[in-house]
Amino acid sequence: MKFKIIADSCCDFNEELRESVNINLVPLTIHIGDRVYVDDMNLDKKELLRVMSASETAPQTASPSPGDFIREYEDGENVFVVTLSSMLSSTHNHAMMAKKIVLEDLPNKFIHVFDSLSASVGETLVSLKILETLKNEQDPPKIVERVNEYIKSMKTFFVLESLENLIKSGRISSLKGKLASLLSIKPIMRGTENGEIALVENVRGSKKALKRLVDVIGEQGEKLEDRILGIAHCNCLEKAMKFKEEVQQRYNFKDIIIVETAGISTVYANDGGLIIAF
Repeated sequence: MKFKIIADSCCDFNEELRESVNINLVPLTIHIGDRVYVDDMNLDKKELLRVMSASETAPQTASPSPGDFIREYEDGENVFVVTLSSMLSSTHNHAMMAKKIVLEDLPNKFIHVFDSLSASVGETLVSLKILETLKNEQDPPKIVERVNEYIKSMKTFFVLESLENLIKSGRISSLKGKLASLLSIKPIMRGTENGEIALVENVRGSKKALKRLVDVIGEQGEKLEDRILGIAHCNCLEKAMKFKEEVQQRYNFKDIIIVETAGISTVYANDGGLIIAF
């Protein structure tokens, strides 16, 4: 195997993509109280949402170990790895530790770990960019250069329907959270240039928040006809489809893909959350 692409399990796919792309996923784990969930194909996301909602404490996530990555690095002459933003998770650091260990024994192997500076469908788009670049370029350093340029230009936004996890984790006070819920405040968040999360603005009502998010695409995006829009939804396919329709009426993206959040992205977005990247 000349080229191999690996991503962590926050990289979200739909069934069509799973069947058409060859990308190996390394799972993170989710801890809620005394329950531990492995973020793989066997995870019941409906149960995860139910347990998160019933728990008095916020869910915690744990990165794959360096050993988990080492096992994936063993085959493949040239290995490309896509991880969650290094500002959100230690996954990138563990993937880099694994790279160092493997290259001590196999110095001629090529391994590059991309910090997506994003999550969820943002990681998906980075993975697809690697595959697209491989069609015309076989030199690993040049592939890295082109994909890094893409990562720097990519935008990530998300709209939260539920503030439960933010309240439980203490990131929003209980009083402010309850007030926001009463007023139907829906925060629009973004990924910053260094991969952190920042508030764009608060909007009253889900419909207004999604409409505002469509506007934000036009304000933040450039040359959209050359880009793919990725939409990840947490248990809200109808909302994702409606958002896609609104976007298609305004903009001419090269393609639009919709995926469902897997376990880690479900923890971030929570029930009804929508994540976009382009």
